[in-house]
Amino acid sequence: MADAREDGCALVTGASKGIGAAIARALAADGWGVGVNYNSDRAGADAVVAAIEADGGRALAVGGDVADPSVPDALFKACEEHFGCPVLVLVNNAGIRADGLAPMIDDDDWARVIETNLTAAFRATRRALRQMVRARYGRIVNISSIVGLHANPGQANYAASKAGLIGFTKTVAAEVARRGVTVNAVAPGIIHTAASTLVEIRQGLGTPIGRPGSPDEVAAAIAFLCSPGASYITGQMLVVDGGNSVRQAQFR
Repeated sequence: MADAREDGCALVTGASKGIGAAIARALAADGWGVGVNYNSDRAGADAVVAAIEADGGRALAVGGDVADPSVPDALFKACEEHFGCPVLVLVNNAGIRADGLAPMIDDDDWARVIETNLTAAFRATRRALRQMVRARYGRIVNISSIVGLHANPGQANYAASKAGLIGFTKTVAAEVARRGVTVNAVAPGIIHTAASTLVEIRQGLGTPIGRPGSPDEVAAAIAFLCSPGASYITGQMLVVDGGNSVRQAQFR
């Protein structure tokens, strides 16, 4: 495919703010028409779309809770109809937390986190692969977390969902590699967003780099994985954490 951006569009789930919004802006800057998914924050998604369009890009706000089994197909259809082409870039970014020590996590909090963070990514990926395999081109990036690699007390459900994304990524990558489709994961560390707590910001100061990361720094890594230059990279998990995981490994 000479230039997939002319024959396809992108969809970013959970893109009304934070890392998701930065990813949508980065992909649009690279020339993709971008579906900006939101659940409840329509105003945030509209602001992301407006910022993209102000910079000369193309974007569409598409609402829906990705945990609802009927939503992924609706999101893809909205993007396909608006941009007039299939979704050839998918970033599974939507995620929630329901923290608590393992004995205190009830079935509902366990199920909600797994459904939104892991199962929804599976459903969206399954839908995306139909067109990607047919086009013999596709880029899927799943947003995991360093919590999926290292213990973080109080987040058993979140850690399980993010670790599951890594295994899911590697398996699907092996299945579709010969079809021109790459599947990778990115594991952000401590990223400074509007939702960051003072404790998290202080933890960021303790990384080897000495500060928290920014959503734009995570988005830059994802934009690369979605680019033609990353066509020989698949089944990988890229950690974007300021060197924090390296330091932890030294003391194991």
